[in-house]
Amino acid sequence: MSKKILVLPGDGIGPEIVAEAVKVLEHINSRFKLGLEIDHGLVGGTAYDETGFPLPEESLNKAIAADAILLGAVGGPQWDKLEDRSKRPEQGLLDIRKNLGLFGNLRPAILYPQLADASTLKPEVVSGLDILIVRELTGGIYFGQPRGIRTLENGEREGYNTYVYNESEIRRIGRVAFESAMKRNKKLCSVDKANVLEVTVLWREIMEELSKEYPEVELSHMYVDNAAMQLVRAPKQFDVMVTGNMFGDILSDAAAMLTGSIGMLPSASLDKNNKGMYEPCHGSAPDIAGQGLANPLATILSVAMMLRYSLNEGAAADVIEAAVSKVLDQGLRTGDIFSAGMTRVSTREMGEAVLAAL
Repeated sequence: MSKKILVLPGDGIGPEIVAEAVKVLEHINSRFKLGLEIDHGLVGGTAYDETGFPLPEESLNKAIAADAILLGAVGGPQWDKLEDRSKRPEQGLLDIRKNLGLFGNLRPAILYPQLADASTLKPEVVSGLDILIVRELTGGIYFGQPRGIRTLENGEREGYNTYVYNESEIRRIGRVAFESAMKRNKKLCSVDKANVLEVTVLWREIMEELSKEYPEVELSHMYVDNAAMQLVRAPKQFDVMVTGNMFGDILSDAAAMLTGSIGMLPSASLDKNNKGMYEPCHGSAPDIAGQGLANPLATILSVAMMLRYSLNEGAAADVIEAAVSKVLDQGLRTGDIFSAGMTRVSTREMGEAVLAAL
């Protein structure tokens, strides 16, 4: 039985990087005889311009029917001033996560040895870096109600948001993190702010309860401000980190830059059955859109994650990751990872190099 893949290029550099990743996916589909059916849809600002909605009903229905989704990026300055926040591009991304129950975000921060000099940190601090950040994706302050901007009796405006997690939400993301730790080095650091926020007092209590089911995993706790500092000071102390939506959003981007470029890092957002949406960690980069400057490797590596987590095609995923490593060995670099002595290539040329390596 064939499996359906929905491709959502999105905005900015999204269409460019996704085009190269789709070429890789089509090659793998043919080579491994996977029988994948690839369809396309609209999301984000491009979708708003064409339909009036950042997540059109047609795209949502296709996403629900798909076995996995490949996303580019959403957003851009031309949509930032939309007064109706529900029509902004980012809302389309939040809605698809919520409607599909994609609660578990996996963000690896891996430093390829060929790129040790691309990091702004000393090589001895980051060489060999391999962290997995598990971020809760459909709860917390990004989704909590009530929220809004109101005018007080004295005429002053006030913005407010609600930070809320229930026990079942914490438990299910905790289980993803513990299971991930079991497959790696059996070390898990749970990040919270339990000295200030009652929400994360409960978070810590649930993590402690879960740890009894995973006695082989060494569980530790760290306040988020200290975790941010430790990621810069000594990042290799971490193996798997688990945290809530907002903290995970911030820490995963910080961890990404330890590797030299956010353009190298894929991510997966999974439901309870490992159906997932796969996307690069970076944004839509509208300042370089259409110029062939974007790095497609994070999106190509997102295809590898899709094959591994949602399609159970680990061998195909290994082949893609090996091809990316081979291209880096050849000295080919897009601008974000370029250094002296390397060969600068365009988005399309990098994609073609990965295909050649395959």
